[in-house]
Amino acid sequence: MPDLASTSELAPRFAISAIICTHNRDPYLAAAIDSLLAQDLTAEGMGDFEVIVVDNASTDTTKAIVEARLDDARLKYVHESQLGLSHARNRGVLESQGDIIAYLDDDAVAEPHWLRTLVQAYGDDDKLAIAGGRVTLLWPEQTEPPKWLSEAMLSCLGHYDLGQETVTIENPSLTPRGLNYSLRRSFLESVGGFDLQLGRVGKKLLSNEELYMTEAALKQGLRVAYLPDALVAHNVAPERLQRNWFLRRSWWQGVSECYRDQLEGRGLLGQLQVAGERLLRGMFKAVKFITQPAICFDNLTYAYGQVGYLSTAFQNAVSFKTATSKS
Repeated sequence: MPDLASTSELAPRFAISAIICTHNRDPYLAAAIDSLLAQDLTAEGMGDFEVIVVDNASTDTTKAIVEARLDDARLKYVHESQLGLSHARNRGVLESQGDIIAYLDDDAVAEPHWLRTLVQAYGDDDKLAIAGGRVTLLWPEQTEPPKWLSEAMLSCLGHYDLGQETVTIENPSLTPRGLNYSLRRSFLESVGGFDLQLGRVGKKLLSNEELYMTEAALKQGLRVAYLPDALVAHNVAPERLQRNWFLRRSWWQGVSECYRDQLEGRGLLGQLQVAGERLLRGMFKAVKFITQPAICFDNLTYAYGQVGYLSTAFQNAVSFKTATSKS
């Protein structure tokens, strides 16, 4: 992990730093940036904010899109050549000067009161370490959700809604979505930033970095919250409405869960038992509900994720054995 401790040596200049980490997403990027520059935080007298775009080795028109808006002094462009979402997120922190770090995905649009809601929540609770808000979906024009897509699977597209009331998160599986996500700077520094083994890297859909952060916060006796008024809308790219995209995402979810379990100290036998039981359960339900496309596909993708988990567990065990024998 990077050393973020040095960032605390500088007195924060802003109430909050809004960071967009982007990689080749120019069709959506302009709207994401503009939604942040239109925030009403300053007008409410709650302090100032900055917007940082971390260009994570993009090869499209990302830089030009940002440069066209650099006449706004609140906006800053940073190029990060090391590919990986966690690399980009940590670089954004190093470049920021806010007490609160807020991340918005490059294909999302924040409501004008998004930053104001976050700043208010952190100001009201010194124990609040992580907070995220409701996420709605923006479907492509003239497109409806396919019949094989269940309500539960909408979370794979970023949908996140725990209701109209603030919720204290005690179950890490309910962690706020990374596309609408914030952390207190002091907490982020205390854990050394985002773990580089987790988080998306190019087309490798690794995840679980937010869940890992929630577990770390709860262990410190800190609070994690869902804020319904911190609203963000997420664009659903057309290519994500294909079955193979969900299967691939589920595979990488399994890989991510394997890494996280290893970080928690779970051994190979424990991994094989847990993932094996999940695989059998998912396949059984997929067959049981074969006449109901949405439920069947939901369980099929779940089972496929466990194959990714098991594959990673075996690969890591072989790599460890090889390294041990050589030493």
